[in-house]
Amino acid sequence: MGIDVFLTRTGAFLPFAPVSNDEIESVLGMVGGKPSRARRLVLRSNGIQSRHYAIDRATGEPAMTNAQMTANAIRAMGDIGRVDTLATGTSLPDQLMPNHAVMVHGELGWPRLEAVSCAGICLSGAAALKHAWLSVRAGESKRAVATGSELASPIMLARNFDPEVEHKLQQLEERPEIAFEKDFLRWMLSDGAGAVLLETAPSGPLSLRVDWIDLSSAANELPVCMYAGGDKNDDGSLRGWLRFGTDEWQAKSIFAVKQDVRLLNEHVIRATVRDPLAEIVDKRRLVASEIDWFLPHISSSFFAGPVEQAIGEAGLPIPRERWFSNLVTKGNTGSASPYIMLDELFRSGRIQKGQKLLMYIPESGRFSTGFVHLTAV
Repeated sequence: MGIDVFLTRTGAFLPFAPVSNDEIESVLGMVGGKPSRARRLVLRSNGIQSRHYAIDRATGEPAMTNAQMTANAIRAMGDIGRVDTLATGTSLPDQLMPNHAVMVHGELGWPRLEAVSCAGICLSGAAALKHAWLSVRAGESKRAVATGSELASPIMLARNFDPEVEHKLQQLEERPEIAFEKDFLRWMLSDGAGAVLLETAPSGPLSLRVDWIDLSSAANELPVCMYAGGDKNDDGSLRGWLRFGTDEWQAKSIFAVKQDVRLLNEHVIRATVRDPLAEIVDKRRLVASEIDWFLPHISSSFFAGPVEQAIGEAGLPIPRERWFSNLVTKGNTGSASPYIMLDELFRSGRIQKGQKLLMYIPESGRFSTGFVHLTAV
Protein backbone atom coordinates (compact mmCIF):
# COMPACT_ATOMS: atom_id res chain seq x y z
CA MET A 1 0.00 0.00 0.00
CA GLY A 2 2.96 2.36 0.48
CA ILE A 3 3.70 4.74 3.32
CA ASP A 4 1.57 7.65 4.48
CA VAL A 5 2.39 10.99 2.87
CA PHE A 6 1.71 14.36 4.47
CA LEU A 7 1.31 17.79 2.94
CA THR A 8 3.14 19.94 5.47
CA ARG A 9 3.52 23.36 3.86
CA THR A 10 1.84 25.48 1.21
CA GLY A 11 2.93 28.56 -0.69
CA ALA A 12 1.44 30.92 -3.25
CA PHE A 13 2.62 33.81 -5.38
CA LEU A 14 0.38 36.36 -7.07
CA PRO A 15 2.25 39.05 -9.04
CA PHE A 16 1.81 42.77 -8.37
CA ALA A 17 -1.28 44.46 -6.93
CA PRO A 18 -4.76 43.07 -7.61
CA VAL A 19 -6.38 44.29 -10.84
CA SER A 20 -10.04 45.29 -10.58
CA ASN A 21 -12.59 44.68 -13.33
CA ASP A 22 -12.41 48.29 -14.48
CA GLU A 23 -8.61 48.15 -14.78
CA ILE A 24 -8.26 45.04 -16.95
CA GLU A 25 -8.13 46.80 -20.30
CA SER A 26 -5.68 49.39 -19.00
CA VAL A 27 -3.30 46.50 -18.23
CA LEU A 28 -3.98 44.13 -21.16
CA GLY A 29 -4.86 46.82 -23.68
CA MET A 30 -7.91 47.30 -25.92
CA VAL A 31 -8.27 45.14 -29.01
CA GLY A 32 -8.49 47.40 -32.06
CA GLY A 33 -8.20 50.41 -29.76
CA LYS A 34 -11.82 49.98 -28.65
CA PRO A 35 -13.26 48.79 -25.34
CA SER A 36 -14.57 45.22 -25.47
CA ARG A 37 -18.35 45.05 -25.65
CA ALA A 38 -18.17 41.59 -24.10
CA ARG A 39 -16.17 42.47 -20.98
CA ARG A 40 -19.00 43.46 -18.63
CA LEU A 41 -21.21 40.57 -19.71
CA VAL A 42 -18.49 37.96 -19.18
CA LEU A 43 -17.42 39.45 -15.84
CA ARG A 44 -21.02 39.60 -14.64
CA SER A 45 -21.31 35.89 -15.34
CA ASN A 46 -17.97 34.73 -13.93
CA GLY A 47 -18.21 36.75 -10.70
CA ILE A 48 -14.48 37.52 -10.53
CA GLN A 49 -13.82 40.88 -8.84
CA SER A 50 -10.01 41.00 -8.89
CA ARG A 51 -7.06 39.08 -10.27
CA HIS A 52 -3.31 39.46 -10.82
CA TYR A 53 -1.21 39.97 -13.95
CA ALA A 54 2.57 39.76 -14.23
CA ILE A 55 2.51 42.84 -16.46
CA ASP A 56 4.48 45.99 -15.69
CA ARG A 57 1.85 48.72 -15.84
CA ALA A 58 4.41 51.35 -16.78
CA THR A 59 5.70 49.51 -19.85
CA GLY A 60 2.83 47.15 -20.64
CA GLU A 61 5.34 44.31 -20.92
CA PRO A 62 5.58 40.99 -19.02
CA ALA A 63 7.74 41.56 -15.95
CA MET A 64 8.53 37.95 -14.98
CA THR A 65 8.53 34.44 -16.37
CA ASN A 66 6.35 31.49 -15.44
CA ALA A 67 9.44 29.80 -13.99
CA GLN A 68 10.20 32.83 -11.82
CA MET A 69 6.63 32.96 -10.50
CA THR A 70 6.76 29.23 -9.70
CA ALA A 71 10.06 29.64 -7.85
CA ASN A 72 8.53 32.51 -5.84
CA ALA A 73 5.60 30.31 -4.80
CA ILE A 74 8.06 27.66 -3.61
CA ARG A 75 10.06 30.27 -1.69
CA ALA A 76 6.80 31.39 -0.02
CA MET A 77 6.86 28.09 1.90
CA GLY A 78 9.97 29.29 3.74
CA ASP A 79 13.20 27.34 4.30
CA ILE A 80 12.14 23.78 3.51
CA GLY A 81 15.55 22.13 3.34
CA ARG A 82 16.69 19.44 0.90
CA VAL A 83 14.13 18.18 -1.62
CA ASP A 84 14.43 14.97 -3.67
CA THR A 85 11.73 15.60 -6.30
CA LEU A 86 10.32 18.71 -7.96
CA ALA A 87 7.12 18.11 -9.97
CA THR A 88 5.59 21.03 -11.83
CA GLY A 89 2.41 21.55 -13.83
CA THR A 90 1.47 24.40 -16.15
CA SER A 91 -0.60 25.06 -19.27
CA LEU A 92 1.79 27.53 -20.91
CA PRO A 93 5.48 27.16 -20.04
CA ASP A 94 7.84 29.92 -21.10
CA GLN A 95 9.21 27.83 -23.99
CA LEU A 96 8.45 24.66 -25.96
CA MET A 97 11.74 23.10 -24.81
CA PRO A 98 13.23 22.41 -22.29
CA ASN A 99 10.53 21.49 -19.78
CA HIS A 100 9.14 23.81 -17.13
CA ALA A 101 10.49 21.85 -14.14
CA VAL A 102 14.14 22.20 -15.10
CA MET A 103 13.66 25.93 -15.66
CA VAL A 104 12.16 26.26 -12.17
CA HIS A 105 15.03 24.17 -10.78
CA GLY A 106 17.45 26.57 -12.43
CA GLU A 107 15.69 29.57 -10.85
CA LEU A 108 15.90 27.97 -7.41
CA GLY A 109 19.52 26.86 -7.77
CA TRP A 110 18.85 23.81 -5.59
CA PRO A 111 21.19 20.78 -5.56
CA ARG A 112 20.62 18.01 -8.11
CA LEU A 113 17.17 16.41 -7.89
CA GLU A 114 14.48 14.71 -9.97
CA ALA A 115 12.66 17.37 -12.01
CA VAL A 116 9.42 16.31 -13.68
CA SER A 117 7.10 18.53 -15.70
CA CYS A 118 3.45 17.61 -16.29
CA ALA A 119 1.75 18.99 -19.39
CA GLY A 120 -1.94 19.73 -19.76
CA ILE A 121 -4.20 22.57 -18.70
CA CYS A 122 -5.83 22.95 -15.27
CA LEU A 123 -5.19 19.31 -14.34
CA SER A 124 -1.44 19.56 -14.95
CA GLY A 125 -0.90 20.85 -11.41
CA ALA A 126 -2.89 17.92 -9.96
CA ALA A 127 -0.87 15.51 -12.11
CA ALA A 128 2.32 17.03 -10.67
CA LEU A 129 0.88 16.58 -7.17
CA LYS A 130 0.14 12.93 -7.90
CA HIS A 131 3.67 12.30 -9.19
CA ALA A 132 5.18 13.90 -6.09
CA TRP A 133 2.80 11.98 -3.80
CA LEU A 134 3.52 8.62 -5.44
CA SER A 135 7.26 9.28 -5.33
CA VAL A 136 7.18 9.82 -1.56
CA ARG A 137 4.62 7.05 -1.05
CA ALA A 138 6.84 4.54 -2.88
CA GLY A 139 9.87 5.49 -0.80
CA GLU A 140 11.69 6.94 -3.82
CA SER A 141 11.70 10.44 -2.30
CA LYS A 142 11.74 11.57 1.31
CA ARG A 143 10.55 15.05 0.47
CA ALA A 144 8.92 16.36 -2.70
CA VAL A 145 7.59 19.68 -3.94
CA ALA A 146 4.65 19.94 -6.35
CA THR A 147 3.53 23.11 -8.11
CA GLY A 148 0.89 24.55 -10.40
CA SER A 149 1.45 27.85 -12.20
CA GLU A 150 0.06 29.97 -15.00
CA LEU A 151 1.39 32.99 -16.87
CA ALA A 152 -1.59 33.74 -19.10
CA SER A 153 -1.39 37.52 -19.41
CA PRO A 154 1.25 37.81 -22.18
CA ILE A 155 -0.91 35.79 -24.55
CA MET A 156 -3.94 37.96 -23.69
CA LEU A 157 -2.34 41.31 -24.51
CA ALA A 158 -4.38 43.29 -27.04
CA ARG A 159 -1.59 43.24 -29.61
CA ASN A 160 -2.08 39.49 -30.03
CA PHE A 161 -5.65 39.80 -31.31
CA ASP A 162 -7.21 41.01 -34.50
CA PRO A 163 -10.16 43.32 -33.92
CA GLU A 164 -13.35 41.35 -33.50
CA VAL A 165 -16.36 43.61 -33.52
CA GLU A 166 -19.66 41.93 -32.79
CA HIS A 167 -18.77 38.79 -30.84
CA LYS A 168 -22.24 37.23 -31.01
CA LEU A 169 -23.50 39.61 -28.33
CA GLN A 170 -27.13 38.57 -28.70
CA GLN A 171 -26.28 34.97 -27.82
CA LEU A 172 -24.30 36.15 -24.82
CA GLU A 173 -27.26 38.13 -23.48
CA GLU A 174 -29.63 35.19 -23.86
CA ARG A 175 -27.30 32.54 -22.41
CA PRO A 176 -24.64 34.07 -20.11
CA GLU A 177 -22.38 31.02 -20.23
CA ILE A 178 -21.90 31.42 -23.97
CA ALA A 179 -18.93 33.55 -24.94
CA PHE A 180 -16.30 33.73 -27.60
CA GLU A 181 -13.46 31.45 -28.56
CA LYS A 182 -10.78 34.01 -27.85
CA ASP A 183 -12.11 37.28 -26.43
CA PHE A 184 -13.97 35.85 -23.47
CA LEU A 185 -10.85 34.13 -22.14
CA ARG A 186 -9.25 37.58 -21.74
CA TRP A 187 -11.73 38.22 -18.92
CA MET A 188 -11.44 34.73 -17.42
CA LEU A 189 -7.74 33.92 -17.03
CA SER A 190 -5.03 35.41 -14.82
CA ASP A 191 -1.56 34.78 -13.40
CA GLY A 192 -0.35 33.02 -10.28
CA ALA A 193 1.57 30.08 -8.86
CA GLY A 194 1.23 27.71 -5.92
CA ALA A 195 3.31 25.02 -4.27
CA VAL A 196 3.11 22.33 -1.60
CA LEU A 197 5.68 20.27 0.29
CA LEU A 198 5.11 16.55 0.79
CA GLU A 199 6.89 14.55 3.51
CA THR A 200 6.78 11.17 5.23
CA ALA A 201 5.69 12.60 8.61
CA PRO A 202 3.49 15.44 9.85
CA SER A 203 5.23 18.71 10.65
CA GLY A 204 4.20 21.95 12.34
CA PRO A 205 0.77 22.85 13.74
CA LEU A 206 -1.13 21.50 10.72
CA SER A 207 -0.46 18.79 8.17
CA LEU A 208 -2.77 17.15 5.67
CA ARG A 209 -2.47 13.43 5.01
CA VAL A 210 -2.88 12.77 1.30
CA ASP A 211 -5.34 9.87 1.27
CA TRP A 212 -5.77 9.44 -2.49
CA ILE A 213 -5.68 11.26 -5.84
CA ASP A 214 -7.92 10.07 -8.68
CA LEU A 215 -7.37 11.48 -12.18
CA SER A 216 -9.26 10.49 -15.32
CA SER A 217 -9.80 11.51 -18.94
CA ALA A 218 -12.93 11.43 -21.11
CA ALA A 219 -10.95 11.84 -24.35
CA ASN A 220 -12.15 8.41 -25.45
CA GLU A 221 -15.62 9.87 -25.96
CA LEU A 222 -15.18 13.63 -26.46
CA PRO A 223 -13.20 15.86 -28.87
CA VAL A 224 -10.88 18.75 -28.05
CA CYS A 225 -12.60 21.69 -26.33
CA MET A 226 -9.90 24.10 -25.08
CA TYR A 227 -6.65 24.43 -26.98
CA ALA A 228 -3.70 26.57 -28.03
CA GLY A 229 -1.08 25.98 -30.71
CA GLY A 230 -3.54 24.55 -33.19
CA ASP A 231 -6.89 25.00 -34.89
CA LYS A 232 -9.91 22.82 -35.53
CA ASN A 233 -10.60 21.16 -38.86
CA ASP A 234 -14.10 21.10 -40.32
CA ASP A 235 -14.65 17.62 -38.88
CA GLY A 236 -13.77 18.81 -35.37
CA SER A 237 -10.35 17.18 -35.24
CA LEU A 238 -7.37 19.27 -34.10
CA ARG A 239 -4.62 20.36 -36.46
CA GLY A 240 -1.41 21.19 -34.60
CA TRP A 241 0.80 24.23 -35.19
CA LEU A 242 3.44 22.27 -37.07
CA ARG A 243 0.89 21.64 -39.85
CA PHE A 244 0.51 25.38 -40.54
CA GLY A 245 2.83 27.72 -42.40
CA THR A 246 4.51 30.45 -40.38
CA ASP A 247 2.39 33.09 -42.13
CA GLU A 248 -0.74 31.33 -40.83
CA TRP A 249 0.43 31.35 -37.20
CA GLN A 250 -0.48 35.03 -36.84
CA ALA A 251 -3.21 35.29 -39.46
CA LYS A 252 -5.21 32.51 -37.80
CA SER A 253 -4.17 33.27 -34.19
CA ILE A 254 -2.85 29.71 -33.96
CA PHE A 255 -1.19 30.30 -30.59
CA ALA A 256 -4.14 32.07 -28.98
CA VAL A 257 -5.99 30.12 -26.29
CA LYS A 258 -9.38 29.10 -27.69
CA GLN A 259 -12.39 27.27 -26.34
CA ASP A 260 -15.41 25.62 -27.95
CA VAL A 261 -17.97 27.03 -25.53
CA ARG A 262 -20.86 25.06 -27.00
CA LEU A 263 -18.98 21.82 -26.38
CA LEU A 264 -18.01 23.04 -22.90
CA ASN A 265 -21.58 23.76 -21.86
CA GLU A 266 -22.89 20.47 -23.19
CA HIS A 267 -20.37 18.18 -21.52
CA VAL A 268 -18.21 19.75 -18.79
CA ILE A 269 -20.51 19.03 -15.84
CA ARG A 270 -21.36 15.47 -16.83
CA ALA A 271 -17.86 14.52 -17.97
CA THR A 272 -15.81 16.13 -15.18
CA VAL A 273 -18.16 15.99 -12.19
CA ARG A 274 -21.20 13.76 -12.26
CA ASP A 275 -19.95 10.65 -14.07
CA PRO A 276 -16.43 10.36 -12.60
CA LEU A 277 -17.51 11.38 -9.10
CA ALA A 278 -20.31 8.78 -9.06
CA GLU A 279 -17.67 6.09 -9.69
CA ILE A 280 -15.38 7.52 -7.00
CA VAL A 281 -18.21 7.74 -4.43
CA ASP A 282 -18.78 4.02 -4.95
CA LYS A 283 -15.09 3.10 -5.12
CA ARG A 284 -13.99 5.20 -2.14
CA ARG A 285 -17.26 4.88 -0.19
CA LEU A 286 -17.56 8.62 0.21
CA VAL A 287 -20.28 10.13 2.39
CA ALA A 288 -21.17 13.82 2.10
CA SER A 289 -21.51 14.31 5.85
CA GLU A 290 -17.86 13.26 6.29
CA ILE A 291 -16.48 15.92 3.91
CA ASP A 292 -15.77 19.07 5.95
CA TRP A 293 -14.30 21.16 3.12
CA PHE A 294 -15.05 21.00 -0.60
CA LEU A 295 -12.59 22.95 -2.75
CA PRO A 296 -13.88 23.16 -6.33
CA HIS A 297 -11.74 24.67 -9.06
CA ILE A 298 -14.34 26.41 -11.18
CA SER A 299 -13.49 28.89 -13.93
CA SER A 300 -16.63 30.94 -13.35
CA SER A 301 -19.18 31.48 -10.59
CA PHE A 302 -21.73 30.53 -13.23
CA PHE A 303 -20.73 26.88 -12.81
CA ALA A 304 -21.22 26.75 -9.02
CA GLY A 305 -24.91 25.88 -9.33
CA PRO A 306 -24.42 23.14 -11.95
CA VAL A 307 -21.54 21.65 -9.91
CA GLU A 308 -23.72 21.63 -6.78
CA GLN A 309 -26.46 19.80 -8.68
CA ALA A 310 -23.98 17.33 -10.21
CA ILE A 311 -22.28 16.32 -6.95
CA GLY A 312 -25.74 15.69 -5.52
CA GLU A 313 -26.62 13.50 -8.48
CA ALA A 314 -23.32 11.66 -8.00
CA GLY A 315 -24.31 10.83 -4.43
CA LEU A 316 -22.23 13.44 -2.61
CA PRO A 317 -24.50 16.43 -1.81
CA ILE A 318 -22.04 18.68 0.04
CA PRO A 319 -23.85 21.89 1.08
CA ARG A 320 -22.47 25.27 -0.02
CA GLU A 321 -21.55 26.28 3.53
CA ARG A 322 -18.79 23.64 3.41
CA TRP A 323 -17.36 24.89 0.11
CA PHE A 324 -14.21 27.03 -0.06
CA SER A 325 -13.19 29.07 -3.09
CA ASN A 326 -11.24 32.28 -3.68
CA LEU A 327 -12.16 32.65 -7.36
CA VAL A 328 -13.75 36.05 -6.70
CA THR A 329 -10.58 37.60 -5.26
CA LYS A 330 -7.76 35.59 -6.85
CA GLY A 331 -9.25 34.89 -10.29
CA ASN A 332 -8.99 31.77 -12.42
CA THR A 333 -5.32 30.80 -12.43
CA GLY A 334 -5.80 27.42 -14.10
CA SER A 335 -3.47 24.73 -12.76
CA ALA A 336 -2.39 27.10 -9.96
CA SER A 337 -5.95 27.66 -8.70
CA PRO A 338 -6.19 24.50 -6.53
CA TYR A 339 -2.85 25.32 -4.91
CA ILE A 340 -3.73 28.99 -4.32
CA MET A 341 -7.11 27.96 -2.90
CA LEU A 342 -5.57 25.36 -0.59
CA ASP A 343 -2.84 27.79 0.54
CA GLU A 344 -5.40 30.38 1.67
CA LEU A 345 -7.49 27.82 3.56
CA PHE A 346 -4.40 26.09 5.02
CA ARG A 347 -3.10 29.38 6.44
CA SER A 348 -6.50 30.60 7.66
CA GLY A 349 -6.57 28.52 10.84
CA ARG A 350 -10.03 27.22 9.90
CA ILE A 351 -9.00 23.60 9.26
CA GLN A 352 -9.36 21.47 12.40
CA LYS A 353 -7.67 18.18 13.24
CA GLY A 354 -9.60 15.23 11.83
CA GLN A 355 -11.41 17.24 9.17
CA LYS A 356 -11.53 15.86 5.63
CA LEU A 357 -11.03 17.89 2.46
CA LEU A 358 -12.09 17.02 -1.08
CA MET A 359 -10.61 18.97 -3.98
CA TYR A 360 -12.17 18.92 -7.46
CA ILE A 361 -10.01 19.94 -10.44
CA PRO A 362 -11.51 19.74 -13.94
CA GLU A 363 -10.08 20.86 -17.25
CA SER A 364 -11.87 21.26 -20.55
CA GLY A 365 -8.89 20.52 -22.83
CA ARG A 366 -10.44 17.17 -23.67
CA PHE A 367 -12.49 16.84 -20.49
CA SER A 368 -10.14 15.49 -17.86
CA THR A 369 -10.78 15.67 -14.14
CA GLY A 370 -9.17 15.07 -10.77
CA PHE A 371 -10.28 14.58 -7.18
CA VAL A 372 -7.91 14.84 -4.19
CA HIS A 373 -8.83 13.62 -0.67
CA LEU A 374 -6.95 14.96 2.35
CA THR A 375 -7.28 14.51 6.13
CA ALA A 376 -6.07 17.09 8.66
CA VAL A 377 -3.72 15.72 11.33
